[in-house]
Amino acid sequence: MPPSTAERLAPPVEAAPSEPVGAAHRRPRLPWWRRLSRDRMLVLFALPGMLAVLLFQYVPLLGNVIAFKAYQPFLGIGESPWVGLENFRIIFNGDPAFLAALRNTLILTGLQALLVFPAPIVLALLLNSLFSDRIKRLVQNVLYLPHFLSWVIVVAVFQQMLGGSGLLNNFLRTHDMAALEIIGNPDVFHLLLTAQIIWKDTGWATIIFLAALSTVDPQLYEAAAVDGAGRLRQMWHITLPALKGVIILLFILRLGDSLSVGFEQIILQQAAVGRGVSEVLDTYVYNNGIVGGQWGVSAAVGLVKGVVGVILVLGANKVAHIFGEQGVYKS
Repeated sequence: MPPSTAERLAPPVEAAPSEPVGAAHRRPRLPWWRRLSRDRMLVLFALPGMLAVLLFQYVPLLGNVIAFKAYQPFLGIGESPWVGLENFRIIFNGDPAFLAALRNTLILTGLQALLVFPAPIVLALLLNSLFSDRIKRLVQNVLYLPHFLSWVIVVAVFQQMLGGSGLLNNFLRTHDMAALEIIGNPDVFHLLLTAQIIWKDTGWATIIFLAALSTVDPQLYEAAAVDGAGRLRQMWHITLPALKGVIILLFILRLGDSLSVGFEQIILQQAAVGRGVSEVLDTYVYNNGIVGGQWGVSAAVGLVKGVVGVILVLGANKVAHIFGEQGVYKS
């Protein structure tokens, strides 16, 4: 229909200017007090956890000042005399006990990196390959259980199984075979510790990897199977790439704690094998600080261990950025 006279005489309606692309990103950022007021409920929920971390993680860091003092408990931190770097010179000038503890710590760190860290990845891949969800849940529940046992119980279980009068040696004796010396044998002590960690914590550590695997689209496996890819090629090209980011993140976090190789687990078994093979940095701090009274030297060892852990995390995170991974934080 032709336009009417009123329509012809009406002024043209101008279209509203469209918002340019990216304008939302250029909007002014709200002040911090506005954001705090907006998210006040989230802040209130997080406040108890923040206070706990502050009181039990950050406030104790102030106690590292005794690494630079000849600390005596009856004098207190304020009255104890300053000695500068003398405590650090003691441990770095060839203290045999410190060198033995450092050597044992590095050995256990290497074993845990080679055996303990990959174990939950392998277990997660095996569990993910199970077709029955009921069997998968049953196996997961059985494997999670050891994580909730204390190290006292775990050590006792291994003694009952592998000790001189344990189940294994009783079986060997009844069949006229020589007994095996495992518990209390310094030559296999490091492997024994590694086996205990794998038995106790591998099942629990698979949770994160199984959660990452649950996000993989099943159609990817179907498409790969149609293209003729077997189970191994599917794992190599689909499953492992899905786990790569999680593996790198957890490995970086593990590096920060790599020099802590299990204080409670080791101190419970130290008397059976001696300090020469079982002393690590954590037990060195305990035996020389709390037991031996060398508070300043022990604090210096703990401070050095913490600084090395921070350097390892920062370095590994930088390497992850170089290879295109996000790491723990963005640079």
